[in-house]
Amino acid sequence: MLRAHAIHKTYGQLQILKGVDLEVKKGEIVTILGASGAGKSTLLNILGTLDKPDSGHIVIGNTNVSNLSNKDLSTFRNRKIGFVFQFHHLLVEFNAIENVCIPALIAGESRNNAEKKAQKLLDILGLSGRLTHKPSQLSGGEQQRVAVARALINDPSIIFADEPSGNLDSTNAGELHSLFKRLRDEFDQTFVIVTHNEHLAELSDRKVLMRDGLIV
Repeated sequence: MLRAHAIHKTYGQLQILKGVDLEVKKGEIVTILGASGAGKSTLLNILGTLDKPDSGHIVIGNTNVSNLSNKDLSTFRNRKIGFVFQFHHLLVEFNAIENVCIPALIAGESRNNAEKKAQKLLDILGLSGRLTHKPSQLSGGEQQRVAVARALINDPSIIFADEPSGNLDSTNAGELHSLFKRLRDEFDQTFVIVTHNEHLAELSDRKVLMRDGLIV
């Protein structure tokens, strides 16, 4: 599903990534661990096409994303990649179903079809009674599940998550971790997750340790 080869990244005089290689199989949950400053989030942003490496290349599915123009890369990201962050970044003026619909509408889906799919996803994630609630009316765990539904709306090939449970209490974090595993088991969804949470790491199929800009 994902192949990254010889990824280098430097900011100013600081070399963050020093030639990272990584492969992820379809339907695999991979967690990336490491101390602060090891390069985890930088690597995740580059793998997710939010940033570009100085050198090296990334293939997602059958597409070498390193060769795409900015316009084509934006389209690819919208349709093939899902993101879940520590802070859910929901739009406060929109309700749950409207927030989930946004990537589908950007991709050109009709509002009717987008809303049907969003409702189905929210039902699967246990939020059928919260469709018209705005973020301020949802708990932290519910808000993060809305963010997960938003990440899934375009049937992405892969989901990248950066400390997805970092802003949740232990109960909601556990529920989110179990949700990732269920999505993998039931839908063969692929995840690459940066985390400090050992429980989430133990639920993954593979743990990858980073140190000083390299996978060790």
